[in-house]
Amino acid sequence: MKITKEVIAHVGELARLHLDDAAVELYTRQLGNILTYMDTLNRLDTKGVSPTSHAIFINNAFRDDEVQPSMPVERALTNAPESEDGAFVVPKIIK
Repeated sequence: MKITKEVIAHVGELARLHLDDAAVELYTRQLGNILTYMDTLNRLDTKGVSPTSHAIFINNAFRDDEVQPSMPVERALTNAPESEDGAFVVPKIIK
């Protein structure tokens, strides 16, 4: 599939991007290069290659969800510029 300047301009309009001629030219060239490379990859013989989701083996890095004691309120508020009744006091941002 070949990407044309008209396609880039149309997608830019759909995305409400204001693309000038230089941007349209740049993105047309870049997407064209990406599609050309994808065509190259699609020509590779992958018979006998099992599908993979990662190039390297990855272990689950999640830890067990265990309840642990939390930081005492007094310690959490130690460096707070201002606190009141065990809570941080922050400037009001909504009128």
